Amino acid sequence: MPTQLSVFIAASVDGYIATLDGKLDWLDQAAREDEDYGYDAFIATCDGVAMGRGTYDFIAGIEPLPYGDRPLFVFTHRPPAPRAGVTFWEVSAHEALAHWTDRGLRRIYVDGGRLISSFLAEGLIDDMLLTTVPLLLGDGIPLFQPGARRASLRLDHVQQFASGMVNRRYVRVTEANAHG
Repeated sequence: MPTQLSVFIAASVDGYIATLDGKLDWLDQAAREDEDYGYDAFIATCDGVAMGRGTYDFIAGIEPLPYGDRPLFVFTHRPPAPRAGVTFWEVSAHEALAHWTDRGLRRIYVDGGRLISSFLAEGLIDDMLLTTVPLLLGDGIPLFQPGARRASLRLDHVQQFASGMVNRRYVRVTEANAHG
């Protein structure tokens, strides 16, 4: 069975995941400490994490990395200095999926707007948990890049929070789950 590819990401109401300069402070300002948006439960189900170089650069200074002992796969054309537990590679989405499946990884967390879009363009994302933050940024780095493949999604779950944040979980419709 192929590795499941999952997204967990927050975006402003107008669809941005970061400011133009890559900052996420707006997200921290909107979140409330007394609300559980489900990240810890989600990451506990993942065997590995995949991200693009821009997302990695944002977290590169964190020691230790916030993914426990899960392997981190960074897609990049310009690898930085080696780091334990991190694979810097230049492979296609299909090659990565084959590698993860061969290694027996059951679920990979795909993070970062460009990488998510490249996996969507190949029709490989199985499910997405999108948190909408009740804020209009006006501009920034968009959640989805042009070129994603058209795909049917089924809304699987919605959760609203007092802060105004909303989690929506979507599952890609396949022949196996088209009627469920």
